[in-house]
Amino acid sequence: MNVSVRSGCRALVLAIALPVVAGFMPHSSLSMWQDQVVNAQPPKGAGKEEKKTKATGALSQKVYETLNKAQEKFDAKKYNEALSILAELKAKEGAGKSALKPYEVFQLYNFYGAIYFTQEKYGDALKAYQKAISQPDIDERATLQIRFTIAQLYLVQEKWQQGVDALIEWMSLTPQPNADSYALLAQGYYQLKQYDKALTNIDKSIGMFKTSNRQPKENWYNLAAFLWSEKNNYDKVIDVLRETLQYYPKKQYWLQLSAMYGEKKKDAVQLAALEAMYVDGRLTEERELVQLAYLYLANEIPYLASKVLDKGIDSGKIQKTEKNLELLGNSWRAAQEVKKSIPVLEQAAAKSSKGEIWARLGNVYLDNEEYDKSAKAIRSALQKGGIKNQDMAYLTLGMAEFNLKKFDAARKAFEQAQKGSQAKPYATQWLQYLDKEIQRQKSLES
Repeated sequence: MNVSVRSGCRALVLAIALPVVAGFMPHSSLSMWQDQVVNAQPPKGAGKEEKKTKATGALSQKVYETLNKAQEKFDAKKYNEALSILAELKAKEGAGKSALKPYEVFQLYNFYGAIYFTQEKYGDALKAYQKAISQPDIDERATLQIRFTIAQLYLVQEKWQQGVDALIEWMSLTPQPNADSYALLAQGYYQLKQYDKALTNIDKSIGMFKTSNRQPKENWYNLAAFLWSEKNNYDKVIDVLRETLQYYPKKQYWLQLSAMYGEKKKDAVQLAALEAMYVDGRLTEERELVQLAYLYLANEIPYLASKVLDKGIDSGKIQKTEKNLELLGNSWRAAQEVKKSIPVLEQAAAKSSKGEIWARLGNVYLDNEEYDKSAKAIRSALQKGGIKNQDMAYLTLGMAEFNLKKFDAARKAFEQAQKGSQAKPYATQWLQYLDKEIQRQKSLES
């Protein structure tokens, strides 16, 4: 019996969260322009060659004071007032002699971006940050964090290709991109269904953390497992899950690992994973306990299947449904515990509108030599209908009637059983035996 759960493979991620900009520190922080206030005139000694260099990050006194006022409103969460103050600077963006310098425009739109971001107006924030980094002669080092934020904002808006492209550009300008950035890139490729590229980057993230003796993040393992499952490489999924469990020994990963062993048709290992959780008291849901019972049956351990189901029903964790009671009854029967099987199957039959369970109950009664009950159960089964092997039911009925010495009724049942291919050879033998028994009875009477 193959009871592996294929859906367990698709359940692997497993919730992959969209990239978010949580943890981002707005560039409008006052510290961004502290110690950047200078006079409008260049420093003494500045020659022509120095004027050609990139902006050094200097703000005029007036711009500094205006940004400072906006910062106070921002800190007080008075965002509209902060925007009104910034509008004063924006009006001077190209106003002749009083026009803002490129670095001042850069800081202005950087601040706009931070406010819009805080208000979750991601489209406006993206436009503002793009305007900020478009200013001429801005040192690339000053734009790096903004470029990273732009990539995140694309991804938040589900503009996957633009987000990936922006992130790759940021990485090209960054001396040493960190593991989180590779994980973010992996998620972008995942959304684009470019799984090979996603795997390369998420593996790099995990490897970077392991190399530095740090614990890789849980959602990185989730993404890696999901990507391998999408490629139907269950061996790799198993490897990822086993490693995940070293750091995050959670129930969900044990269940997923068990499901993957099921996909590989390794029923014994699949059972071992679930059994370990059961012994540890971590299997608490009905579907988990029933799955464990099925695995015990698949591995020909019906007694333990019965114990799991019996305990689950007694505790209320497994409902007394027709299906569950039938499974318990069949498990007890397979474990040669016929007397325990009968009352459970009786309960299951009482809940059923079809004859299949009644037919099985009739067989159990026959095994327990309760021939009258067996015959009644089979007749009830035939009356209700819905029996998979009706010829076998007639065969059981014939055997019960024979043992009750009701030979005419037994003959009729065996003749009906002969109409089915499965029961025909057995029914034929029973008819021959029946004729001999009738002759024997007659000889005894004479």
